[in-house]
Order: sequence, then structure tokens, then C-alpha cells
Amino acid sequence: MTAKAKYGDKAIAKAKLIPWDNPNPERDYTIEITFPEFTCVCPRSGYPDFATIRVAYTPDKKVVELKSLKLYLNSFRSMAISHEAATNLIFDDLKKALKPRQMEVTGDFNVRGNVKTIIKVTL
Repeated sequence: MTAKAKYGDKAIAKAKLIPWDNPNPERDYTIEITFPEFTCVCPRSGYPDFATIRVAYTPDKKVVELKSLKLYLNSFRSMAISHEAATNLIFDDLKKALKPRQMEVTGDFNVRGNVKTIIKVTL
């Protein structure tokens, strides 16, 4: 018997970042977003990695629609990707979609094997 895909799995499979018009493009302000339940899979061991992803950016013409960001970040949960690659990919995709004036993406990964990793990518 094959399990039917759940609506959440379908939404995650179609996930893409959706930029919205910035309501105040004439002003510099900071948007800070925290995603405390990020998961991916270690490409070497296959063990799950858990992290808090933090995004802080000064928008220009576009801001990210939050539900699209949530689904996009959830699409990493079964992806075999290193901490460094995941954080840099999130940064690159947000930079491409939003073209912000300034941005920092932090991947704050939980301790595994007695090692704590924090990756910061900055524009």
C-alpha cells in the first residue's frame, strides 16, 4: 500500500520564494526572521542536522512573503547538504529573489558530536 502525499508535502515540493512589493522602499529598515526548526541531512553520515536559521535584511524594492520562505526552508529537511552549503544557498536564493540593500543569513546549527557550528553569510 502506497501512502498518499499529504498537503504539506505537496506544498513543500512546489516551494519557491515569493517576493512582494516593499511598502516603504524610500526608507531603510531591517526585517529579522527566525526559523528555529530548520533541518537537513548530513551528506556524509546521513544523520539529521538541526539549526535555527536567522535572516536579517534591509529591503530595497521587494520583501519576502513569509509563508513562501517557510515552505522553502522546509524543502531542505530531506536534502543531503552541509551546514556551509545550506546557509550559502539560502543566502544566494534570497539575494537573487529580493536584491536587498543589505542582508545576513545565519545558520546556527545544534551541537552534534560535541561540535557547534555557526555559519554567517553577509552582503
